[in-house]
Amino acid sequence: MHGLMMNTPLLISSLIKYASQYHSDTQIVTRTLEGSIRFSNFETLNERSKKLACGLLELGIKSGDRIATLAWNTDRHLELYYGISGIGAVCHTLNLRLSDEELIYIINHAEDRLLFFDNTLKSKVENIKPYLKSVEKFIPISKTKDLEDIDSHYLNYENLLTRKITNFDWPVFDENQAASLCYTSGTTGRPKGVLYSHRTTVIHAMASCLNNVLALRVEDVVLPVVPMFHVNAWGIPYSVPISGAKLVMPGDKLDGKNLFDLMDKENVTIALGVPTVWLGLLDHMDKEARKPHALERVIIGGAAVSESMIDRFEIDYGVNVHHAWGMTEMSPIGVLNSLKPKFSKLTRSDKMPIKLKQGRGIYGVELQIVDDDGNELPRDGASSGHLLVRGPWIISNYYKEKKSALTKDGWFDTGDIATIDKDGYMNITDRSKDIIKSGGEWISSVALENVAVGHDAVLQAAVIGIYHPKWQERPLLICVPKGDNLPSLEEINKFLSDKIPKMWFPDAIEWVDKLPIGATGKVVKAELRKIYKDYKI
Repeated sequence: MHGLMMNTPLLISSLIKYASQYHSDTQIVTRTLEGSIRFSNFETLNERSKKLACGLLELGIKSGDRIATLAWNTDRHLELYYGISGIGAVCHTLNLRLSDEELIYIINHAEDRLLFFDNTLKSKVENIKPYLKSVEKFIPISKTKDLEDIDSHYLNYENLLTRKITNFDWPVFDENQAASLCYTSGTTGRPKGVLYSHRTTVIHAMASCLNNVLALRVEDVVLPVVPMFHVNAWGIPYSVPISGAKLVMPGDKLDGKNLFDLMDKENVTIALGVPTVWLGLLDHMDKEARKPHALERVIIGGAAVSESMIDRFEIDYGVNVHHAWGMTEMSPIGVLNSLKPKFSKLTRSDKMPIKLKQGRGIYGVELQIVDDDGNELPRDGASSGHLLVRGPWIISNYYKEKKSALTKDGWFDTGDIATIDKDGYMNITDRSKDIIKSGGEWISSVALENVAVGHDAVLQAAVIGIYHPKWQERPLLICVPKGDNLPSLEEINKFLSDKIPKMWFPDAIEWVDKLPIGATGKVVKAELRKIYKDYKI
């Protein structure tokens, strides 16, 4: 027997339609690429997105067509999110930090028909343009001069938005229709496409708003520092319209001072980004000797957060830190760390091991750890195994690949090694390819890195395994210093002595000017392994 309820499709257009009706005058603030501040609201976003949709239809864009964007976090990029997906086309966000070669491969693989881009990225577009097989038109979305006169392949963005929309309403179609496309970073091979549907996107957005996840409120002011080309800015452009919160878009100026000034002026209460971004903000907060005055919470994902970073935010400035974890293949949020009420009376030192974990699974995401043979391991906080996930917004197949991305029993293998404790807190100990196997023991490079950056002389740290004739592998600690002081290996290990097992102590340390950072802001350990492949310990 089936239930007798309406079968209304969950469409991305419903999010902006709702926000324009019930939060019409709630502000969307953008720092433009020219540096000025532009004010909009959800009603205007809906109207301009509709006009864009009409313009796309007149260009012959059809349901399922892929449309690429190469742009920063602005209200114009938001219009593309809704205008493209709203007519059943696929919004394909491109990572502007990728190399020309990688962008060419991804655009050709996706077979994008149009490419929208910020005018500050025109030189990059010009470089790749001759090699793009499917792109018919190139459309700058920020201020530019007479590009149509320069090349007939260019269109004027604002001209697309001149259509009358009196009789236009967002079309209704199957909620399983593809909505957006993101490619993985491809650090170990060619990038792979992850194709999200309207249904998965809307469910993920609703789940994100839950009280034990992002807990977005109508009185919040939300700043996604995480780029819109990183898994749709972690879904923030879709979850904020549900909550009715004010949205602040930072453009391309993501240094500590510019972020601080924007957050301070616009009363930002919650901000989201990767650890490298917060280092710059914290340094500027130290200079100002205060936080952006309304800031209450930061959500940190993309890489493990260190104890020292949590302490700087929480102890020095009273800003709550929430660790989060997910993947491109997971839309992306899978877990978020919020302390259960029973932990509220613990001392800070007793809370910290819990706060450093990635967090507990949110509703809709199942987590499981298994051994090498696929046997489920206990949730005891000690047993370490391969982390598997499943749920309604998790990948089943990569774009254009016939082979399933799942295990034979329907789980997705994240490639992470993790533990799960009895309270459900998941802790990633390493990527399976980064774990250091030494004398039958597993050494977590992530854990070693996190304690190393707690040293006053260490700005950034990365750990890789180096071949050892007796132990198979031993850890090499590679550090970027904060200043001129370069502690010896003995001094570093003395600092680590009460924080990690002695077996985990690095056998060597190398000081470098910078670490290789990939397009998603993470350290590229594959590059480090190449550099140090002949290193002797």
